[in-house]
Amino acid sequence: MNHFRFHAYTDIRFGEGQIGALPELLAPYGKKILLVYGGGSIKKNGLHRQVLKLLSDFSVYELSGVEPNPKITSVREGVKLCKEHGIEAVLAVGGGSVIDAAKVIAGGAFYDGDPWDLVISPAKIGTVLPIVTVLTLAATGSEMNKNAVISNMETNEKLGTASHDFIPKASICDPTYLYTLPSRQTAAGTADIMSHLFEQYFQNEKRAFISDRFAEGLLKACIKYCPIALEEPANYEARANLMWASTQALNGLTSCGKGGAWTCHPIEHELSAYYDITHGVGLAIVTPRWFRYILNDETVGKFCEYGRNVWSITEPDAYKCANMAIDATEEFFSECGIPMTLTELGIDDSKFALMAEKAVRFGGLANAYVPLTEEDVVNILKACL
Repeated sequence: MNHFRFHAYTDIRFGEGQIGALPELLAPYGKKILLVYGGGSIKKNGLHRQVLKLLSDFSVYELSGVEPNPKITSVREGVKLCKEHGIEAVLAVGGGSVIDAAKVIAGGAFYDGDPWDLVISPAKIGTVLPIVTVLTLAATGSEMNKNAVISNMETNEKLGTASHDFIPKASICDPTYLYTLPSRQTAAGTADIMSHLFEQYFQNEKRAFISDRFAEGLLKACIKYCPIALEEPANYEARANLMWASTQALNGLTSCGKGGAWTCHPIEHELSAYYDITHGVGLAIVTPRWFRYILNDETVGKFCEYGRNVWSITEPDAYKCANMAIDATEEFFSECGIPMTLTELGIDDSKFALMAEKAVRFGGLANAYVPLTEEDVVNILKACL
């Protein structure tokens, strides 16, 4: 097991009605708050009005319209507001995209240059405003981690950045906020959760027994509860378990003792950078093709372990077991209503070589579970058509 740092200091308030704690959670950081949110769903469901009422004793400035793949243009606007109004804390109300934007805004508030610098060069991140979140989508785990992913459509780049100071001070996780999500967002969010777990599970370190068992349990929760949430959107048990799985999948718990570059995320980031597709959909398409491409004598044991512990496959032949597990994964995504080819999204192979070069360069795929070249990435993308 590798050495690791696990410092989980986010104050999680989980459960229905926890929004009432919002003033208490923000009070230690000041009265001038930047409220960051997305396309307006929080106004339709009344959450926006409730937040403003709770914060009546605060000075609240607003940044709305953060995109599903948050763009640097929105971050720049948020940084400008922070500097103009002397913002003391950033409140993100939304899903991972909103929270990611809020993180880079919080860092950009103390940075004199273009906040895009903080994305391409995380070492430039210095002082960061306190961040508090109200989660409305189970997917990215941003409510309890140090990561942010931002898109620059001018350069067709979608890149991740990180700082321990990006970890939210507190996050309110109310499963009832998921009740009104469109089914496509529930399905794509679950695919994102599962992909986070796959990226950490399929690594070369074989001695992190506890981390892998955590990951398997979270994967089983996703497989059990996503279909229920799709069938019964207001099922509290299903929504609560998916929301908690999202948080646990990427707060560092399942990577403890492990390490190495991820694979599907760098590939999907290029798809989103050029075609602005839903992140979880892209991951669901790429993942089973990546699985099949890297299945070999070195990896078959791990895939068989996944099949037996997550899908309860009893087939004794290792390769048959592995292929059954991969098939089950693809069928699950499809049954959740996720498009399973790039062709369905209107994507052809015209940019595959360009995307592959950037995925390998930015994603460090030479250090992945199975190292990949540009040619390998092109082959995986071709299998996704």
